[in-house]
Amino acid sequence: MSRPPLPPFTEATAHRKVRLAEDAWNERDPAKVALAYSAGSHWRNRAEFLSGREEIVAFLTRKWAREHDYRLIKELWTFAGDRIAVRFAYEWRDERGGWFRSYGNENWEFDAAGLMRRRIASINDLPIREAQRLFRWPQGPRPPQHPGLSELGL
Repeated sequence: MSRPPLPPFTEATAHRKVRLAEDAWNERDPAKVALAYSAGSHWRNRAEFLSGREEIVAFLTRKWAREHDYRLIKELWTFAGDRIAVRFAYEWRDERGGWFRSYGNENWEFDAAGLMRRRIASINDLPIREAQRLFRWPQGPRPPQHPGLSELGL
């Protein structure tokens, strides 16, 4: 299975890879998202370590069951060869209605087929008021006209 764009990345293909990942995560379909990762993909997400698609699906299922109204924006930070670094922010609310903006960085490494074989994520959560939300598009991918992180000053 191939998942273009493929490494080695150019600036254009790295930007495309980041936007495809953002769009997939905003769809919130764990099984579909997991297909972007190699069968033996290794993750560190905060303090949790995962290995393989089954663990990725279980993790994302838990995540999106507790992070309601999830909206994510990713931005390319840098790239070289088969690696991409991104920064991101996402907004969500908990079961009690409290809103958060979570900020983070991810380091990605891809195999020759364009599947992510390693994902290292560092994330911090900031409580926000509902009025402070900036990510207000309908559920699903961010519309093309919606500003990115830099444009929002994040």
